Amino acid sequence: MITPDDVRRLLDGDSDAVLVLIEGRTEVVGPDAVDTDDYRGALQVITRAELVEQAGGEELSDRELAEQAAALDTAVSELGG
Repeated sequence: MITPDDVRRLLDGDSDAVLVLIEGRTEVVGPDAVDTDDYRGALQVITRAELVEQAGGEELSDRELAEQAAALDTAVSELGG
């Protein structure tokens, strides 16, 4: 499950950070890490840049963090479909 804390960690990450889902957990990693053996098979959920564009900025309220987390969680859940 993607939480508001996951969204906050992504926004607090480097400008090229990526939120990934691997083995049932979320992690914020650099784009180079996605191609390593440690993250083989990970689902790239969203990049920081994509999130900022989608959310309309970098400074989000608690409510906006929760909304973004819910939207991302729904999108990931629908992939299993």
